[in-house]
Amino acid sequence: MGVLRFRRPGGVTLVVAVFGALCLAGCGRAVDSVRDPLLEILVPAQVTVQAQDVAGLGSVLSDGQEMTLYMFPPDAGRRVSCTGPCAGTWPPLVVGAGGKVIAGTGVDAADLGTLADPNTGERIVTYAGFPLYRYAGDLRAGTANGQGLFLNGGPWYVLSADGQPITVTPAPAARVGS
Repeated sequence: MGVLRFRRPGGVTLVVAVFGALCLAGCGRAVDSVRDPLLEILVPAQVTVQAQDVAGLGSVLSDGQEMTLYMFPPDAGRRVSCTGPCAGTWPPLVVGAGGKVIAGTGVDAADLGTLADPNTGERIVTYAGFPLYRYAGDLRAGTANGQGLFLNGGPWYVLSADGQPITVTPAPAARVGS
């Protein structure tokens, strides 16, 4: 532990203790071979999947905050292949074990499901068998900047409410949400 002293105007000295807490925070945690211990994904008890219009793509799936959801073709066969650093760019839509997945506007509840998520140990939400992800480059609701990107070993696509990947690439203005 170290102490930093700062002299402020008027002769007041500010003393700040510096701890190694950030370095020690993860020391007692066991790390398995799949889970990335640095990946922080919030795991809610309830999530909503809904349909919304995105410029250049039409009606696509989004979460309850209207953030566009994507599928990854290598996940075919109801498996999660985007783990570790991949999940940092493409955070999965997760729900706590025993949590509730709600079918919002335009979504068929029968197409919703969950799979074990190797990133969090909880459940990743699926639609028509595809695990669902967000894209870290979508900074605003209603954008689809990840559409058609080839990253982490494959292309990423939005899904229509009928559970089919939309493989068109929107015009550049639509990609940034303008």
